[in-house]
Amino acid sequence: MFKFTGTVKVIQETQRISEKFQKREFVVTDTTSMYPQDIIFQTTQDKCSLLDQFQANDNVEVSFNLRGREWTSPQGEVKYFNTIEAWRIEKQGQSQPMGMPSNGPSAMNMGSEPLPGTSSNAAAEEEDDLPF
Repeated sequence: MFKFTGTVKVIQETQRISEKFQKREFVVTDTTSMYPQDIIFQTTQDKCSLLDQFQANDNVEVSFNLRGREWTSPQGEVKYFNTIEAWRIEKQGQSQPMGMPSNGPSAMNMGSEPLPGTSSNAAAEEEDDLPF
């Protein structure tokens, strides 16, 4: 599991890709460094509605998974793609994270959170019930 802290810059509308798949993209800016970074995240399926509660300039912490895949073009050229898939979004200073049950088995130990920015949390990975 990875986490990223920043300010919401853009929230796109939900895109229905097919009958069985939808996604929604949003951009969060990390302003902690000399060179601010605009990072695009996506939510999928039922997680798209998580963004309804947020707007530009909200300070948030995004929990996400880094996903990658291989694709071969019709010409035989192999390319690789990455996706940063958000599964929880929490306003800074808010006690209940969006996208997680208040007393579910996946509740994280908030006392051992990493510093703001992108990092991994090994203790939280053990409690992660996602299939990847």
